Amino acid sequence: MSNVSDVMVVGGGIGGLAAALGIVESGKSVAVLEQAPEFGEVGAGIQLAPNAMAVLDRFGVLEDIFELAVFPKRLVLKDVYTAKELATLDLGKEFQERYGYPYIVVHRSDLHSVLLNACKKKPEQIKLFNNQVIQTAEECESGVVVTNQSGETFTAQAIVGADGLKSNIRKLFSDDELICSEYVAYRGTIPIEEVSDANLDDVVMWIGPHLHLVQYPVRRGELYNQVVVFKSYNYKPDSDDWGTPEEMDKRFKGGHPLVEKAISFIERQIRWPMYDRLPLDNWTKGNITLLGDAAHPMLQYLAQGGCQALEDASVLADNLKQSDNYHTAFQNYQEERIPRTAKVQANARLWGRFLHAEDPLTLIMREKIFKEHTPKSYQVTDFLYGYHKRR
Repeated sequence: MSNVSDVMVVGGGIGGLAAALGIVESGKSVAVLEQAPEFGEVGAGIQLAPNAMAVLDRFGVLEDIFELAVFPKRLVLKDVYTAKELATLDLGKEFQERYGYPYIVVHRSDLHSVLLNACKKKPEQIKLFNNQVIQTAEECESGVVVTNQSGETFTAQAIVGADGLKSNIRKLFSDDELICSEYVAYRGTIPIEEVSDANLDDVVMWIGPHLHLVQYPVRRGELYNQVVVFKSYNYKPDSDDWGTPEEMDKRFKGGHPLVEKAISFIERQIRWPMYDRLPLDNWTKGNITLLGDAAHPMLQYLAQGGCQALEDASVLADNLKQSDNYHTAFQNYQEERIPRTAKVQANARLWGRFLHAEDPLTLIMREKIFKEHTPKSYQVTDFLYGYHKRR
């Protein structure tokens, strides 16, 4: 049994690395236990709203992120068939003055690399371990202990479970199952040179009944990120034979020419079924707590999954600085975070149904809301983007 640090963070994704940076603020050492052979991120682009930017600023990595980011001018909803602009949100001067930070888009791997490099700059405080598939965690006489896939055990004073959607640490608190939305996503980037007719100034979401396409540039404008999402009409539980590339082509047939062209560029090797879980009313047990998708996996429709993990890391850091007792710090952390993340989870589901509406009544309501909306209706986004200012 090996003691590795004061705190073990299980999971080395965006949330886990941010948690490590936050924990060391309180003078504690951290071991990050990542299951993959190397630290890295899969996927494509990620949207970072001001509530996430505030955390990146706190952890001293904002300028590094800015060097790799794109700063869109607007968020735009378009009809997938007609290209009509349905609603926009201006991300310019007033937006930045209201929230204190810009809205940016980056490649997920770029964000992860910046956080990883920040951790590597603190070798005395943060240790990084790979090939650690943590199976179990429990309290013991010396604090807490985890066991990996080989039966090896590691101890520390406390554990933060940041091991993602299929978290093993979450099993301490719930035996709940993943909830499949019956939607799938296909993600990818293409060289910006191949994009001759796309809007490079905005984050654009083309919406239609039970489907959408998101587009925006990343990596200083060198790549163009595209995400296709649709509900499969062939959904089968416990099967991968649904939401196929062939079904994607059929579902988007008849879309606007720019949409059909975009679909032709989409990478088809990796299919991403979309899951979430119901909110938990507790994610702390003694000196063990959860963070990010392990605590509150959510659907992507508000672009807040990564942002909420970063918020977690910041609030966790605050509470560890305020209390030397891990259990007290973790309880106070979850007391703030559970209501917040549950609200975002619920709104992500609602926004997905709203965007993908097909029934006439919902479409009438949506059209009315869009007509009343202006590019500077920031009161709609205050609850998301203004969190750091309200705390």
